[in-house]
Amino acid sequence: MTLVRVVKIDCQSSSHRSLLSSITVTAMISIVIPTYNRNWTLIETIESLLALKTKANEILIVDQSAQHDHDTTNRLRHWSSEGSIRWLHRKQPSITAAMNQGLREATSPYVLFLDDDIRPNSEVIRAHQTEHEISPDLWATVGQVIQPWQKPQNCEPPRKLKGLRKDDDFPFNSTCVSNIENVMAGNLCVHRNRALSIGGFDERFIGSAFRFETDFARRLNNAGGTIRFLGHAGVNHLRVEDGGTRSEGSHLNSADPCHGFGDHFYALRHADSFIAGYAYCINRIFREVRTKYHLRNPWWIPVKLVGECHAFLQAYSATRRLSKLKRLTG
Repeated sequence: MTLVRVVKIDCQSSSHRSLLSSITVTAMISIVIPTYNRNWTLIETIESLLALKTKANEILIVDQSAQHDHDTTNRLRHWSSEGSIRWLHRKQPSITAAMNQGLREATSPYVLFLDDDIRPNSEVIRAHQTEHEISPDLWATVGQVIQPWQKPQNCEPPRKLKGLRKDDDFPFNSTCVSNIENVMAGNLCVHRNRALSIGGFDERFIGSAFRFETDFARRLNNAGGTIRFLGHAGVNHLRVEDGGTRSEGSHLNSADPCHGFGDHFYALRHADSFIAGYAYCINRIFREVRTKYHLRNPWWIPVKLVGECHAFLQAYSATRRLSKLKRLTG
């Protein structure tokens, strides 16, 4: 249920300004936080969201952790019992499946996906909702994301990359407002029904699920939807090293195809032509071993090449199955 308090005041009065700042508003937004093997970081993220003046209609924690430490478990149970959060559980970790579960379970018309290791600015919820209200034809808004090494910058997107890499160079630490064709799922607000209409997030993306966000953005755009970046709807991303998608380990010295599958699958699925898709994949296979790390540790090159070749073959097979399914369903 959306709670709206309308107060008519004189904004020139300091006492009235104080009253305005104390008003709590509940937005028509459900926050969904997928989490995996995070403890104190998750707790502090939830605390920061509960402290906002503009609150979400609900906060869904889609928890894929086998267990938490004692303090974390107690806090989550307390919040869940008092109705501050909805604590959902998944046995099999998958970032895309967790996001889809949250999307289906949400009760609000808009769903804001946030990482479990962020600190929101005070206006993040209000800014997303306001933009959707002003532009009801929007399918999604993406908020500013500040990485630990970044600061907010008043910079326009370079728009130099094309094809499969369009908007890969978009500066998500920007303070501008711009329509874009890529997203970061750590601060992404979607129109729930429209996101569901394109199947949500593709659960074929495995492991760290690299490129699942760009795949979602491409499918959304192909369905006629618009995505808008909001430089004033920001979060600080802590990039905590333990837990999350970083649980998959380093891609530099691994033969696990999960690290490369997503990029190959994305390319084969969305390339403008057969040749463009395969050229992208071949270039990636060799690009992944042309790094400073592999120059210093050349014994890992064969290992990485094996992983990339397996990733390509898995992506090729998945793309063939997808094409066959499309033909069968018309």
